[in-house]
Amino acid sequence: MWRQLSISFRLLLALTVLTGLIYPGSVTGLARLFFRQNADGSLIVRDGRVVGSVLIGQRFQRPEYFQPRPSAAGAKGYDASLSGGSNLGPTNRMLAGRVGTAVGRFRRENPEYRGPIPSDLLTASASGLDPDLSPASALAQAPRVAHMRGIPLDRIESLVDRYVEGRDLGFIGEPRVNVLLLNMALDRDFPLEGYRVR
Repeated sequence: MWRQLSISFRLLLALTVLTGLIYPGSVTGLARLFFRQNADGSLIVRDGRVVGSVLIGQRFQRPEYFQPRPSAAGAKGYDASLSGGSNLGPTNRMLAGRVGTAVGRFRRENPEYRGPIPSDLLTASASGLDPDLSPASALAQAPRVAHMRGIPLDRIESLVDRYVEGRDLGFIGEPRVNVLLLNMALDRDFPLEGYRVR
């Protein structure tokens, strides 16, 4: 019996070192060597300060910026430590109430837009931290952003078009626009005194 326990303990120790230390350490080291930006969280640094990550959505509340999709991560949304969807089904009254509230808020904040509201502006993603919008959702907000920045609408729409990312490998996923990168481009191309992505 002691022989069996000794073998089990040595196997446990060897696998713990192999799978808990050596493997993660070597994968992390190789990732940092060959894909440093991605391995470090795809952080965006401006003036020596991290302003966000292209992988994690964040709140933009000012009307001069494009707004991300709603977040169900945490009580106020966009809490990376509480990532997750609301898990509310399509017949749930709470979900219907949230969508109704989102429709009303979008119409109030974007009075120039008259078309149908894209669904990703009304519902949270599975993680609650989606950094991207559909191109239709960005274009639906373009009249507000153009008005608030005093820029012709066609220039804002052109900026959105430049930031549309295609499907991965040409067939995976949907075209998308990263909200952080788009808002940073707004600040770069059409700066407003006192406003900047922080």
